[in-house]
Order: sequence, then structure tokens, then C-alpha cells
Amino acid sequence: MSGLYLHIPFCKQACSYCDFYFVTRQEYKQDFVDKLIREIHSKENTRFTTEPIQTIYFGGGTPSLLTPSQVESILDAIHDVFTVDTVEITLEMNPDDVTKDLLSGLKSAGVNRASMGVQTFNPELLNFMHRAHTSDEALRCLELLKASDFDVFTVDLIYGNPGQSLESLEQDINTILEFDPPHISAYSLTVEPQTRLGKQVELGRIAPPQDDTVARHFDLVVEKLGNAGIQQYEVSNYAKPGKEAIHNSNYWEHVNYLGLGPGAHSFWWDEDERSAHRWSNESNLKKFLSGNWNNPFEEEHLDMDALAEERLMLGLRTRAGISQKDLKSRYQFTFNPKQEQYLQNLEKQGKAILSERIQLTTAGLKIADAILLDLVTM
Repeated sequence: MSGLYLHIPFCKQACSYCDFYFVTRQEYKQDFVDKLIREIHSKENTRFTTEPIQTIYFGGGTPSLLTPSQVESILDAIHDVFTVDTVEITLEMNPDDVTKDLLSGLKSAGVNRASMGVQTFNPELLNFMHRAHTSDEALRCLELLKASDFDVFTVDLIYGNPGQSLESLEQDINTILEFDPPHISAYSLTVEPQTRLGKQVELGRIAPPQDDTVARHFDLVVEKLGNAGIQQYEVSNYAKPGKEAIHNSNYWEHVNYLGLGPGAHSFWWDEDERSAHRWSNESNLKKFLSGNWNNPFEEEHLDMDALAEERLMLGLRTRAGISQKDLKSRYQFTFNPKQEQYLQNLEKQGKAILSERIQLTTAGLKIADAILLDLVTM
């Protein structure tokens, strides 16, 4: 099984923290859809059509700026070219785009999972993030989503914002829980260099919160969601049992995926299954509209050593961890003595569980990035 990622690059405005590729020129949407359909058809009778498609993900950008008919035409093209056996078709939405008719139309088109970018209900934080929606719009869209035919949806939350108090974060969580979501993605704010936020931090206009503050935010998220039956299954992802995101989980499992649209990334195992390639389309809408998508913009060959290291880092970010047997049989990887001693120390500290599978505990997931950096540099 493999997955399809479709990058929809249109946004109403730039969020202060976001470094994904986007454009604000809405007049190109139909031209983009037409070219995306042509890119889909360009994959006909290639190695990418030899595996059934299990998941489709409309990301961005803001996919909810497309009409249901445009989404349906894209999905029709995918069915024409690929063998489709989907269990999950996700589309990211912004609250200010959501209407009852939009949700109904997307469901009829085939989308069965909605990803709602709420981030916060605090007006000051929404302004700081430069989000296009208001707190009232976020509440209204969740009411519509809860009343819709979408049985599976996820809500995005961002914590660790400058000036964000524990009380404010708790209020955000409580508000989200009122709508009984099956899945929540809760991200610690990351300062990316080329963003508006990154430039403000560089100029000293904004000071990011201290690590201990972010750690308290993390603890609150884990506790509040856990008490509501929404368990952490990856560093930033929480779900009720059986409602985990399949598409994103496949990324962590090294499942093949094909990215379409400007700026989209792909990963595909080579035929010998002893190496793989990762590549991306150029982040340039004008070139995409000119039909320049068959030549990878950036391409990386991954040998087994690189794949093993990546699989280790991805797997240990999940609650399920990673199988030592799988590391050895598929990646020819075993831990060296320093790594084994490091893992044993983590277990003594209550940050890891060691058996045939290696898993980080909640305390370990809290500092997963630091642990993984230590582990792979030994």
C-alpha cells in the first residue's frame, strides 16, 4: 500500500510561524487544479501505479479554498490513474472557509476525514499567529463539523506561544474537548528562520518561551487529553483508540508515498528494497502551471544506513516505538555498545521501555528530539 499527498498552495494570508510553500493569488486556483490533474495523469503506467493507494491527503496551504467540485475532479483523476483502495481521505480546512454546504460537498466528493486548523481560541494569540479566522469562526466551524457526516476529524492546537499562560492553554483544550474530537494534533510552536516569526525573534522583538514553560504546556496537554480518553500515540498526535491518522502513521513506517503539486515531497523504495529515494517538486506555482513537474527539483538517494537512522528517529517518536527485529531484518541495523548503554540509562530514568520493542515513555517523548539526537550521534 502507498499514499498520495496533494499540496494545495493557496492561502488567504501568511501565518507568522508557517514555512510551508504557499501563494495568496487566488485567481490561479482553477488553472492549478487543471495542471494537478495533468500531473496525476502523467504518472499513468509508471512504478507509482503498481501499488494500491491506501490514503490520500490534501495538505497545504489551505485546501478548503478549493470547491467540492474541484476536489471531486482531482479524486476522479486519481481513480482513473491509480488503483485506489482508500481507507482515509483527509482534507485540511481553515475555520473561516467552513460552511455546512462545504462539508456536505466534500463528503459527497469522497473526503472522509477533516483536519481543522484551529490552533487557539485566544484572540490575542490568533492575532500573534496572523491567522485568518476569529475565535467565533473556530467555534462555529467545530459546531458544523460535529453536526456533519464526518465521523472522523482532527483539530490542530499550538502551544508554547510567547506569553501563553497555562490557564489560556487549558481553556483552549477544554473548549476543544466540548466537541468530543476523535483526534487532536498538538504542536509546540517552532520558530522557523524564514518566517515572519523567525525574523521577529532574530531582531529581538519576540522572545520564545523558556524550555521549562513549554515542558509544562506539554504536560498539561498530555494529562488533559489523556483524562478525556484521547491518548498520545506520537509526540504531537493524540487519538481515541482506533482513530489514529493512517496517512501520517505511514510516513513514520516508511511506507511509499507520492507527492503531487508544487513543493510536495515523495518517498519511494527502490526495486531491490535496499535503498530508497526522496524528492520534491519545486516550490514555484508559475513553473508548476507551465508543466514543469516531471523533473525532481531536489532528490536524495538513501542507502540502508541512512534509512535505518531515519526509521529509528521516526519510530521512536511514536508510542509504539520500534521493533529491534525489524531494524535488523529490514535495515541490517543493530545498536552499538554506546547506544545500548544509553538506552539502558534511559530505562533506569523512566524514559524508555526496553524489550523486543524499544519505546519511549511519556517522559521520554517529552524530550524525544534531544534523545534521538544523542542516540544517532553515538
